[in-house]
Amino acid sequence: MVRRPQPVRLLSSSARTKFFKRAAASNPALGSHVKPDIKNLSFSELAAVLAERKQPAYRAKQIRQWLFQKQAMSFSEMTNLSRPLREQLEEAFTIGRLKTVRRAQSADGTLKFLFGLGDGAAIESVLIPEARRLTLCISTQAGCGFGCAFCATAILGLKRNLTGSEIVDQIIEASRTLSGGQRITHIVLMGMGEPLANYGETLKALEIISDGDWGIGISPRRVTLSTVGLVPQIQKLMEETHVNLAISLHAPTDELRGELMPVNRKYSLSQLLDCCRKLPIPRRKRITFEYVLLGGVNDSEQHARQLGELLQGIPSKVNVIPFNPHPGSAFSRPPAERIERFQNVLRDLGVQVNLRRARGDDIQAACGQLQGEAAGWRRRDGLAAEAV
Repeated sequence: MVRRPQPVRLLSSSARTKFFKRAAASNPALGSHVKPDIKNLSFSELAAVLAERKQPAYRAKQIRQWLFQKQAMSFSEMTNLSRPLREQLEEAFTIGRLKTVRRAQSADGTLKFLFGLGDGAAIESVLIPEARRLTLCISTQAGCGFGCAFCATAILGLKRNLTGSEIVDQIIEASRTLSGGQRITHIVLMGMGEPLANYGETLKALEIISDGDWGIGISPRRVTLSTVGLVPQIQKLMEETHVNLAISLHAPTDELRGELMPVNRKYSLSQLLDCCRKLPIPRRKRITFEYVLLGGVNDSEQHARQLGELLQGIPSKVNVIPFNPHPGSAFSRPPAERIERFQNVLRDLGVQVNLRRARGDDIQAACGQLQGEAAGWRRRDGLAAEAV
């Protein structure tokens, strides 16, 4: 049983009860000695807390700017707040941050982070430099409970959901490593976990990521969320946000997809694709279908034809991802000529195809390789990793 922290003066009884119930649900490891992280308050909750102290409404915006734009690490830095208010905030809240346990640099410039959470769990994020963009791949859960057969994260199982602030803090901590005017330009929610299985906290993080007034200010057009295909949540996401949607497909039949992705037993291909056809996708925008090519499993010309036929009538593109091997996996990457034939069949059927080049493969940072285990880093990435 999680014990609630002792009351603090800045929160009313009702607001305090609501906040700690949500915090305990997101992170059962919270104990009575832990002050709540102010970044976990929504904008409206923060505004309500300040209103109880008879503070003007604009203070909430100022505090959020300090937290997410100026990346303040203490309340004393918030110099446009009065000293009494800063002291009250200090007494009531903490400004949480992730601990960067290790980071590894790939030969291609990709940078993988191992972040430690307050309860001892760990997650991984990947920073991918390209010619005209700097993309950060972030996690939404510690581990994952969906058991996709080819994914390294599935080996861990689900440890817990991340809070909205833990999702956003990956961006903040990765940003601290940048220099020379560099700025993260794109965000992909394709790291550890299933974003739509942690819907509320993911939505809270997306609001912070995209808000230009007090948040990080990355346009939703530059944010992509990847899902295994949770149909009801996909519908909600497209109604409530403007982010790009990527769906992990990986097989063109229910039988094969059910073997590779257990979620298909709940939401079949027909249910998933019917949902996609009904989504309010704006003109010039497409749904991305991700397809990991597994040697001898789902990579034949027949599979490609079945996939092309399956996607007819959906504004879409297919990201073909040759399997990225990881320790303990029984799958293999197809030979280059088989990958090329698969793409050509899709193109002949009028499907837009992109081949995703593996990035960070030498440090186990490529798609499907994230495991978030500190012990494994020394074994897998020891030559390229450094302790922080």
